[in-house]
Amino acid sequence: MGKAGKGDFFSPKNIANRIKAKGLQKLRWYCQMCNKQCRDENGFKCHQTSESHKRQMLVFGQAPEHVIDGFSQSFLNEFVEHLRRSHPHSRVAAKIVYNEYIANRHHVHMNATKWLTLTDFIKYLGREGFCKVDETEKGWYISLIQRDPAEELAAERRAKRERAEADEAERQRENLTDQIQRAAKHARPDEGPAEATELQRDAEGEPLRLALAAKRSAAREAPAVRVAAPAFEAAARDDKAASTSAPRARSKAEELMQRELAAKRGREERAKSGGGSGGGGGGRKDAPWLLTGIIVKVMSRELAEHGYYKQKGVVEKLVSKYVAQVSMLGSGDLLQVDQAHLETVLPAAGGGVRVLGGCHRGAAAEMLAVEPEAFQARVRIRDGPDAGTELRLDYEDVCKLASA
Repeated sequence: MGKAGKGDFFSPKNIANRIKAKGLQKLRWYCQMCNKQCRDENGFKCHQTSESHKRQMLVFGQAPEHVIDGFSQSFLNEFVEHLRRSHPHSRVAAKIVYNEYIANRHHVHMNATKWLTLTDFIKYLGREGFCKVDETEKGWYISLIQRDPAEELAAERRAKRERAEADEAERQRENLTDQIQRAAKHARPDEGPAEATELQRDAEGEPLRLALAAKRSAAREAPAVRVAAPAFEAAARDDKAASTSAPRARSKAEELMQRELAAKRGREERAKSGGGSGGGGGGRKDAPWLLTGIIVKVMSRELAEHGYYKQKGVVEKLVSKYVAQVSMLGSGDLLQVDQAHLETVLPAAGGGVRVLGGCHRGAAAEMLAVEPEAFQARVRIRDGPDAGTELRLDYEDVCKLASA
């Protein structure tokens, strides 16, 4: 028989090499990037000078943190899966589970992860809620925490909803940025670049309104809208008398302006006469309502990425009539938020509230009941000359006290 060739699978040398490489080798001579196990230091040095290893190290050098995080996540998933299959309901020594896991010579080695020792990894499992961890005289012991599939599904849906809200907020910001850029591109050169200014409100806190003139038709004019409200009848008669005496008819823009002025006068008259249901601030939508010491909810989607969306806080200080400094409950972070991005909070029956609108604004009261059908709350005044008076107020006119 001829001599066995070097590449013969059944040659004595190849058989001896396979026997040597059958079990686990020293960890310091293992290359995780190439999944290559060397038998001695000389072989490991030869591997480090190979072209394949150099290419893998170039990949590692481009994003080292990303590569290490990937190995760490793989190690964590395989370790927890082995624990779930082998010891699902028992308390076992961490060293035993680790030795069972590394019995597979192709496992992800710990020296390629972000954990330096097995103790650090076991502590991480306890902090993140994967296992119950306790240290004894014989070492660390772990037991797998069995998670409810319904809770995992609910957590996954909650995370998906939060990601969708964050994506929607990002899309809104991008659309707003595109609109600003298009407006700046079509602006006239003599106007100069547009500058952001603070929203200006009048003394009465009325919202800003724009009056747009409708286009005149060559065939016929659109009939004027008749104002039928009682508060505007006097203004309409004055407008009619002025139209008959003027030599020309007023434009649509002038008519709209006159109606807005009449509406404003009517609101002022109702406010002076104490209008509003139950002492509440009827028509308080754009009026300042912030007070210190109340608990409010942040409703700005722009703050969702920072974790403040739909979170509660206490109004610590009023920067202006419409802006407050809010101390977030739990974290203690201090935010400066406009009242347009805040919402009132209602306590349970018996809790303390503060009246935000109407002639009783600022008074402390007790929550008696909530009437969801009418979107109102029934409260009793606690202090002042009107102590003991029961009121029915809109949800926006009462807010929970922080001291309660």
